[in-house]
Amino acid sequence: MTEGHGGDIRKQAHRAGCASEELLDFSANVNPLGPPDGLRQAISRNLGEVVHYPDPHCTALCKRIADRFSISTDQVVCGNGSTELLFALPGALGVNRAVIPVPSYIDYETAVQRAGLAATFAVLDPETGFAVERDQIEKNLRGEELVIIGQPGNPSGALCDPAMILAFADKHPETFFVVDEAFADFTQGYESLVCRRLPNLIVLRSMTKFYAIPGLRLGYAVAAPEIAGQIRGMLLPWSVGSLAQAAGIAVLDDRAYAEKTRETVARLRESLMRELSALGGLSVFPSAANYLLVRLGPEQINARELAARLLSRRIAIRVCDNYRGLDGTYFRLAVRTEEENRVLLSEMAEILESPRAVKARFRPEPRVPAVMFQGTASDAGKSVLSAAFCRILLQDGFRVAPFKAQNMSLNSFVTRDGGEMGRAQVVQAQACRLDPDVRMNPVLLKPSSDTGSQVILMGKPVGTKDVEGYIDYKKTVFQTVKKAYTSLSAEADAMVIEGAGSPGEVNLKGRDIVNMAMAEFARAPVLLVGDIDRGGVFAALIGTLEVLSERERAMVAGFVVNRFRGDPALLGDAFEYVRRHTGLPTFGLIPFIRDLGLPEEDSVGFKARNMSAGSRGPDQVEIAVIDLPHISNFTDFDPFALEPDVFLRVVRSAGELGRPDAVLLPGSKNVPGDLAFLEEKGLAGGIRRLMGQGTHMIGICAGLQMLGESIEDPHGIESDRRPRQALGLLPIRTVLREEKTLTATTARHAASGLRLRGYEIHHGESVGENLRPAVIREDGKNLGFASEDGRVMGTYLHGLFDDDAFRRWFIDMLRARRGLSPLKEIQAVYDIEPALDRLADIVRSNLDVAAIYRKMGLR
Repeated sequence: MTEGHGGDIRKQAHRAGCASEELLDFSANVNPLGPPDGLRQAISRNLGEVVHYPDPHCTALCKRIADRFSISTDQVVCGNGSTELLFALPGALGVNRAVIPVPSYIDYETAVQRAGLAATFAVLDPETGFAVERDQIEKNLRGEELVIIGQPGNPSGALCDPAMILAFADKHPETFFVVDEAFADFTQGYESLVCRRLPNLIVLRSMTKFYAIPGLRLGYAVAAPEIAGQIRGMLLPWSVGSLAQAAGIAVLDDRAYAEKTRETVARLRESLMRELSALGGLSVFPSAANYLLVRLGPEQINARELAARLLSRRIAIRVCDNYRGLDGTYFRLAVRTEEENRVLLSEMAEILESPRAVKARFRPEPRVPAVMFQGTASDAGKSVLSAAFCRILLQDGFRVAPFKAQNMSLNSFVTRDGGEMGRAQVVQAQACRLDPDVRMNPVLLKPSSDTGSQVILMGKPVGTKDVEGYIDYKKTVFQTVKKAYTSLSAEADAMVIEGAGSPGEVNLKGRDIVNMAMAEFARAPVLLVGDIDRGGVFAALIGTLEVLSERERAMVAGFVVNRFRGDPALLGDAFEYVRRHTGLPTFGLIPFIRDLGLPEEDSVGFKARNMSAGSRGPDQVEIAVIDLPHISNFTDFDPFALEPDVFLRVVRSAGELGRPDAVLLPGSKNVPGDLAFLEEKGLAGGIRRLMGQGTHMIGICAGLQMLGESIEDPHGIESDRRPRQALGLLPIRTVLREEKTLTATTARHAASGLRLRGYEIHHGESVGENLRPAVIREDGKNLGFASEDGRVMGTYLHGLFDDDAFRRWFIDMLRARRGLSPLKEIQAVYDIEPALDRLADIVRSNLDVAAIYRKMGLR
């Protein structure tokens, strides 16, 4: 409910008993898209100018406006909103009378009354949609007066025929015609009268509504140079601030934003018109603007009663009973977003007691409470914190599921039904005590080169695409992502969503499907995570927020600082600085957690390991893992890190090989490229030398293929189709097939007789003669092969070292060869359940869980 003008959101919120950001404001006619993305850049770039007085003539802005319309700069006058210019006009023009078609913008009448002008009101007919008629104007003209016409009209949204206005101006040269185009930019196909050089035509234009910057106050008038000079002389000095001038220059250039606005507003307006009519009893007037004038039926409550009831539900509308020519049955609605319009329609259907079917039609789709963890960069700890929050929600009695729209990782997993997904979401699923489900990670990108990736969609490969090809494919992909989320969330009480990389990647934001686009779809508050251990965390948090658009910033609920070492009291001033700068709280300070015991999301942490840290103990065996450029499923070897009698090293060159008891060759997404790397770094020769010294060699998946004699890629899946020579340590040949094997597998280890569980992810098929079986699947197929002496073994089975009994057998075999006594009993249990509970306890103790629950709408 409003008095005078719409848009007094603070007063409205006070009446509604809520914060201003919690109020849905349909009383102010502002662009529903929010400001252009370039606005914040312009403000930041020009903030230093506030130490100087602004340019009193708005020279640069006037030139930009003049260039846009191909007019001279002396025709342009900038003001503190178009209303300031409106109030300056009567004095500048020296007339003593005004003609105003009504209903119209309230301040037309106020401006002429304050100037002491006599006003004649031409009352427009609702039966014609409040269109301005020729006779209504013509009969009221006396000469030397001022005629003010809204184009389109406010509150009706009706357009006046521009040809009629020009004909009036031409026929009555002694009368000034003021055309208020404050909302004209919203109108598709409308040609401004700015370019019509008539001496008695003055055009007012507002930038605050269309560019969603009412807080900056900016508008301009275009008139004949002499009239423009007279208007300029009536304005107060320095009425347009430096930041407003800079913003105006920036937004005027954004043609893409303007076109998108017109298309979006037209679609939303037509939809809102249809849906309002469906409520029953309402008359909705056609509009060319971003608002609609509505009249209640005679049997319905009046507009003020409707406004009061809506305000109690935190929705503000504009009552129009103080518009001349309208009564208490009229109200005006701004066109807002589709979701916001739906909320309004639902509440109005209840208040107006629309039929049950209509109420059901507009009832908002239920939102599953959700929270999203995004980061200032990759490896900020999003995956781990998401897993922790999954377990916290589970401990608090909620059915919870994890989700990541798109993952780029070579570390994948195969579900029970043969779907491939990122391992990070597998860990998060375990935190929720759920079976991994490809809906949790509908898109998985597995890089096969610097510019190309294999695309896994809903668990199945759909081809390899380069960057440009995938960008074109993303629109289709996002539809699949949204369906996966909707389906999965319907089975949960709460969702924990993980972002990717950073939402501040300005080169990627326009095509985003995993960060803010996903948060918007899920209606999830975003927690921005920064890693203090790498330094610069507060600059990273604030800087990330600075490059987000206003719409994106509104989705950020606050910050989480991760991996802190030291005394939390030292950061109090920093947190307060961040709050003062951004207006957002820091929800938690998470300590650096050593030896977490969870698989990592990607190879960042693996590649950061210091291979020279420490040395082998007297009762330990030494295992070296080769770090390949295109390493995949590196977590196959994580369980060894838990074993007290294993010294695990990461090796990147021949000089680092040393004399380990075993060398582990991991999977790869580019086998030919990684074979070349082994030769280039001298690792291939070093490995062959170690084989002659009694070292064991284990290859998994691509590692098995590299142990063989040759690799052929006839379909160009990972290479240029040329056959490649491999290490020659096993008598096998591998051919990469187009079909990809994806299956969860149970098998038996031939030498130990132990049962193994794992999964297969491979394109290759490896064959040879007189091969010694090493790993045998339940159906009898060989998944692995060994040399005659058993010191070289390769297998397609991922996860074989996850089995505690087999891992102990393997380590004890190495101990025996080193001359150490086998320990026989299992020393470490590779079970992440205790790690998940420990993680949840630590995070819960250092995170404001209750506040996050409130943001999610849980409590």
